[in-house]
Amino acid sequence: MTASSDRPLLLDDFIPFRLSFTSNLVSDTIARSYESLFGLSIPEWRLIAVIAETGGITQAEIGHRTRMDKVTVSRAAIALVERGLLERRANASDRRSHLLMLSDAGRTLYAAVAPKARDLEARIFAQFDPAEVAAFTAMLRRIDAVTSALDQPAQGGDGVHSVRK
Repeated sequence: MTASSDRPLLLDDFIPFRLSFTSNLVSDTIARSYESLFGLSIPEWRLIAVIAETGGITQAEIGHRTRMDKVTVSRAAIALVERGLLERRANASDRRSHLLMLSDAGRTLYAAVAPKARDLEARIFAQFDPAEVAAFTAMLRRIDAVTSALDQPAQGGDGVHSVRK
């Protein structure tokens, strides 16, 4: 892609905006489904999914894996503990934090939600060839990697600020 600083910025053609818009559109659709079926917000569902994948994880690790801020993670964890879906356990490797684990009720809920999540994903991408979906997923991962690298201090520079020089 070539630099195009000579043309005006049109928000609808600005790829970072398109990514955000589409992400919000998909998240809103999922949120309505999870809320109506299971009484879960998107952050709550993300916590349940990450915890199910890991077996037990700290709130800080959840924030890192999901890119959710610590307040959002904390509020979702509190709500899920109060609903009896999560348990807090001592973290043997770091006594300053706790591990979040699914309770029996949380595992039961995950077992009910996960197939619905996969079904919704399938419905969203049903109009696309599997090769397109694979290429799209690969491109998203590459965008993640490039964007993460921009945030890291570059050798002899300071990350994003180095790119702007």
